Amino acid sequence: MASNFAARANQALMQSPPKWRLVVWLLLMLSASLWTLQLWQNGARVQSDILAMLPHLQQDKLTERALNQVEATLADQVYIALVAKDETTAIAAAKLLMQKLEADLVARGKQGALTDIRSADMQLGEALGQFYFPHRFKLLTTPQAEALASQNIESLLEAATAQLYNAFNYANSNLLAQDPLLLFPANLLTLAPSSKVRASQGILLANQGDNVAAVVMAKGRESAFNPNAQLAQMTALTVALDAVEEGYPDITVLKAGALFHALAATQTAKSEISILGLASLLGVIALVWLAFRSVMPLLLAIVTISSGLLLAVTFTLSVFGELHLLTLVFGTSLIGIAIDYSFHFYCERLSDTERSAKATVAYIFPTVTLAFITSALAYVGIGLAPFPGMQQVAIFCAAGLLGAYLTLILAYPLLAGSRLPEGSRPLALAGTYLACLTQLSKRFTTPLGMGMFALVILIWCLGGITKLTVDDDIRHLQQSPASVTEPENQLRQLLSGGTDNQFLLVRAPNEEALLQQLERVSPMLNAAIANQELGNYVSLSRYLPSHQKQDTAYLLQGEIYQTQLEQVLTSLGLDENLKPELQAAYLAAKTEYITPAAFFTLGAGKQLAPLWLAPNKANRPVSNGALDDDGASAEHGADYGTIVLLGGIQQIDALKARFAHDESVQLIDKVADISAVMGHYRLLTLKLLALALGIALLLFSLNFGFKKAAVVVAVPALAALLTLATLGLTGSPLSLFHALALILVFGIGIDYSLFFASAQNHGKAVMMAVFMSACSTLLAFGLLAFSQTQAIHYFGLTLSLGIGFTFLLSPLILTTTLALTTNQLLTTKKS
Repeated sequence: MASNFAARANQALMQSPPKWRLVVWLLLMLSASLWTLQLWQNGARVQSDILAMLPHLQQDKLTERALNQVEATLADQVYIALVAKDETTAIAAAKLLMQKLEADLVARGKQGALTDIRSADMQLGEALGQFYFPHRFKLLTTPQAEALASQNIESLLEAATAQLYNAFNYANSNLLAQDPLLLFPANLLTLAPSSKVRASQGILLANQGDNVAAVVMAKGRESAFNPNAQLAQMTALTVALDAVEEGYPDITVLKAGALFHALAATQTAKSEISILGLASLLGVIALVWLAFRSVMPLLLAIVTISSGLLLAVTFTLSVFGELHLLTLVFGTSLIGIAIDYSFHFYCERLSDTERSAKATVAYIFPTVTLAFITSALAYVGIGLAPFPGMQQVAIFCAAGLLGAYLTLILAYPLLAGSRLPEGSRPLALAGTYLACLTQLSKRFTTPLGMGMFALVILIWCLGGITKLTVDDDIRHLQQSPASVTEPENQLRQLLSGGTDNQFLLVRAPNEEALLQQLERVSPMLNAAIANQELGNYVSLSRYLPSHQKQDTAYLLQGEIYQTQLEQVLTSLGLDENLKPELQAAYLAAKTEYITPAAFFTLGAGKQLAPLWLAPNKANRPVSNGALDDDGASAEHGADYGTIVLLGGIQQIDALKARFAHDESVQLIDKVADISAVMGHYRLLTLKLLALALGIALLLFSLNFGFKKAAVVVAVPALAALLTLATLGLTGSPLSLFHALALILVFGIGIDYSLFFASAQNHGKAVMMAVFMSACSTLLAFGLLAFSQTQAIHYFGLTLSLGIGFTFLLSPLILTTTLALTTNQLLTTKKS
């Protein structure tokens, strides 16, 4: 069936004039060029966000919103610490840095790269005091509540008296007239998070040994993973920091934030694209020239690669609207694969110089078509992975192969019409190599030889695969250089551990239940800090007591204002005429509550607003726009949620265990979740590979018969096993990227097997083409193995090993095929 279809398609191609084929090809390339240009003009872009390559997690809507909130809040923050020998210098340097950044923002207006430039908020305490003071009757610290619950008014009187005679107390006549026991100042102090940092002259300060660090923060106007935004933000920072270093040459600068990781990733990717792509291209050009000694094959090789890359970019932009830098890094390997069709064409022409270009295309058409289909299907297998970036790689490379295939079928019959110089030497070398393999294979056809060969392979495979370990950690997707991570780690220590990617999501059916849940979670987190499982946390429970807690505090203070007020005023020497006003104020506060909606209108509240997840727009606090709608005009009764940020995590497993049996509290660990997804898809990809081998066996059986098809499929299957064994023996852990590379080993390796299975005239031309194809592929993927990005390194290493093994094993198909044919003839004669 397959052969009949190929024959009919081949006949149709033979009947079509080469000129018309070329016209169709030119129109196709022109259309692709114009469409790509249109896509760029409509906003298509190059993406460098490493997060864009990560798998999509299947989460409920509230969890998904929480993840988006945390990423949006933390992703574009920039932190700069200026370390000096004394506090005065550090403060002066920080003020200069902020001045320069603000000057850039004013000069550029809406085009300013960095916004929200800040350090310490000196008005924060005053603003919080003004907000909470009217609610003072609903606030009590834990010691105050315990004292009132046990009716121990004396201890509160003693504390108030001590404050009155303290030189640094908060007390004044106005405060005493409204809060005679001075309970409110202690409550206000509890709002300040415990931290190593302090504030002076509007600058956030932290000690670093004998030095002092001043911390300045800013937020990128656009995503740090946008290359244009990276350039603008780094330009603004560089100008400002240059001014600081010029004025204060002894200052040490520490930097942290996604911007610096993204910049390192972009620079690495651009460097690898240029170096690896250029090296691969030059290697291919050298191969073509050495083999054919002619300009035309060289020019057509470049045309083939160019058309493949054009269609690759066109299809990728059409589907995704953007092109990831890592897709381009992976895509450099397309050069080594797309050129294979050119190699096969010219090697066949070299073996029969009298055959026309049109006839040569017709001769190799069935095998090339089958090879293209299997390779494209291999890329489709990669596209099944849950990585948008890997899906891009699949589309990019499959479309690139399509471009190369169409160039061969449509353009070569006319463009490759010129004769080649005498090329007997390359063919002779290929023939010699095949002859040596034939002699070697004869030794394996004996029972002893086959047994020894099978034993060696078995020992190798078992020895290596049993030592194979797995590693699905997504942090190996991109590892930033030490020049980025070391300063960031130092700065995190200054900020008491900073904030980690993991966080708690607390949910409840209504607002009050949510606030009560938060109050229950906080002591558990305090215990985790005491147990050194955690460094710090940021929770709204510090700022938003539940109505239940406020009511409890209000009732406890009733002991003061309804039964003991005269004693309090007398003990403190205050005017007894204050009693009616104080009691009236107490009674008026009964129905007044601290609410999230009111709190989020404050400056401090707006900064914390992204931690609050209301179920619908109507119930959400009015904020600075940080809250994400996410289409969440959810149905009635949907959960409320709040995020508790965690920092300085030391024992993630112990933290998870604390909340393992609490359905209302979920520790969100995106790194672990995505790593688990990677492990799942690693296994799925290996199963897919086994399925692909089975489908290929059935497909090829229709064309070659079962025995020959089994030999064809056995070569890439054995190459995959040997690759896995070698990875195990060398200590390289197995990841999803190894598994995806094995899919390509099958897709590319099956091409070699097909060409040898279809070879005639002793296979010299095929041997030469496969040699050149393997060399170009090894050039491309071998170079990827030197990538600084570990995921790309794994991908390249696995493909290099797999293609190398396939190249060594595939010529044996020719010998096996001849042996099968000889046996069939002998069987026929005997019958």
